[in-house]
Amino acid sequence: MRIGIDVGGTNTDAVLMDGDAVLAEAKVTTTPDVTSGIVQAVQALQDLRAFDPGALTGVMLGTTHFINAIVEGRDLAPTAAVRLGLPATQSLPPLVGWPKDLVSAIGGHTYLCHGGYEYDGRVISELVPDELHKIADDLAAKKVRSVAVTSVFSLVNPEFECRAAEILTRRLPGLRVSLSHELGRTGLLERENATVLNAALGECAERICDGMVTTLRAVGLHAPLYLSQNDGTLMGVDYARQYPVMTFASGPTNSMRGAAYLSGVDDCAVVDVGGTTTDVGMLHHGFPREASTEVSVGGIRTNFRMPDVLSLGIGGGSVVRQHGSAVRVGPDSVGYRLQDEALVFGGQTLTATDLVVAAGIAEIGEPERVASLDRGLVTAGLAYAREQITGTIDRIRTSKARIPVVLVGGGGFLLPDELPLASSVLRPDHFAVANAVGAAIAKISGDVDRIFAVQPGQRDSTLDIAKQEAIDRALIAGAAPGTVEIVELEEIPLAYLPGNATRIRVKAVGDLAPDTSEDFTPAHLRGVR
Repeated sequence: MRIGIDVGGTNTDAVLMDGDAVLAEAKVTTTPDVTSGIVQAVQALQDLRAFDPGALTGVMLGTTHFINAIVEGRDLAPTAAVRLGLPATQSLPPLVGWPKDLVSAIGGHTYLCHGGYEYDGRVISELVPDELHKIADDLAAKKVRSVAVTSVFSLVNPEFECRAAEILTRRLPGLRVSLSHELGRTGLLERENATVLNAALGECAERICDGMVTTLRAVGLHAPLYLSQNDGTLMGVDYARQYPVMTFASGPTNSMRGAAYLSGVDDCAVVDVGGTTTDVGMLHHGFPREASTEVSVGGIRTNFRMPDVLSLGIGGGSVVRQHGSAVRVGPDSVGYRLQDEALVFGGQTLTATDLVVAAGIAEIGEPERVASLDRGLVTAGLAYAREQITGTIDRIRTSKARIPVVLVGGGGFLLPDELPLASSVLRPDHFAVANAVGAAIAKISGDVDRIFAVQPGQRDSTLDIAKQEAIDRALIAGAAPGTVEIVELEEIPLAYLPGNATRIRVKAVGDLAPDTSEDFTPAHLRGVR
């Protein structure tokens, strides 16, 4: 048995699962401190279906803690960005393009040093330890507690980043260091940005992970805690302490993975209508299609793996406004205050939920409170919401062919059972808590995305190296040996680089190891950070 929990902007959803069966589901209002809502959701499961906490094999959690910290610019540690690349890269210094408020929130400490590699592994310039010693002294004087180290083409060779981290931590014991080759993909600025965000979240991640573990222990749950990643897989809580940025898009990916599991359809469009937003994405072989370009997080360009999801501000809590004959739904929402502010709950704000109840589509709250709403307003508001969501589905699909559409999320009642772009519209059982189901059934993954110089006749051996690296990373993250398989393999020849340069992307996925206390890390990788 396991518990899946997903924290959204409006609701916190939880499911209790035994094998493939959903034994109980709960939906509670998200609380401002998030943690209280998680406790309420677990207690609601216990009330619905009493279970022995000792029988649980894991608690899987998708949380908005870390993305909220970036978007709101709070709880960020003073952080330095150290780039290894001189004499190159001087024209675009670290943190270029960042919003001013976020630069101020982390202190704006940037440093350029010698180091870095060409795409084929040739050294741009050798590392200069004295430069790093001076940086360490400056960090100590400014009381900077976290540092992000980024080397040019560190995905080809991470040696300089590792050496720089060793020098800095030897000089400043207790310094938190994030290395770009562990986080991002090809693209210096985007990878550097992702690394700085990760470093800035280090102290926040430590505090939140410890707090969640303590909270769950207080309600009797001693099973291991796992957090959902951006790609729809899991990572252990210790892994999350090191890589909090990997949780940024866990909400949409949990919903998509849950949709695939509940509907039995592995290739389709998924529409997740929540209380605040609607997220639309594509499933490929049961996993979310990943974005191939940079992704903006809080106005900062990054390139770590994120789902290709389009979001729009329409959900069950969206505010409805009428301007003459025009009716608009969203983008602002009452969010977790829905049960206080919506008309059907005795509030004063007209929301999308009120329209659905007035139309007779669902029975929520007190329907008599919206019985007098103008029929034209109700019809126009629902038509607007459906038109906007249908247009988003059209943007996300890659061909003109009609595709299956799976509707999930608590606000799924906004859409009808037929859509003009869909070959079929599926609303599976437990659709309202598909995000929590997606967290509960998630697996462990490892991925590789870097440039290889493929020599003539060496393509197969190069692919084998990349595959093995992805498998090793999955094992490090907590996958059970013997269950890991390659689910994605992509080769992109880079004609603009000499030497048969090829970008190879590999993703490996495996089942959660039954005993997380056992070290399944391959012997040749033990001790590797």
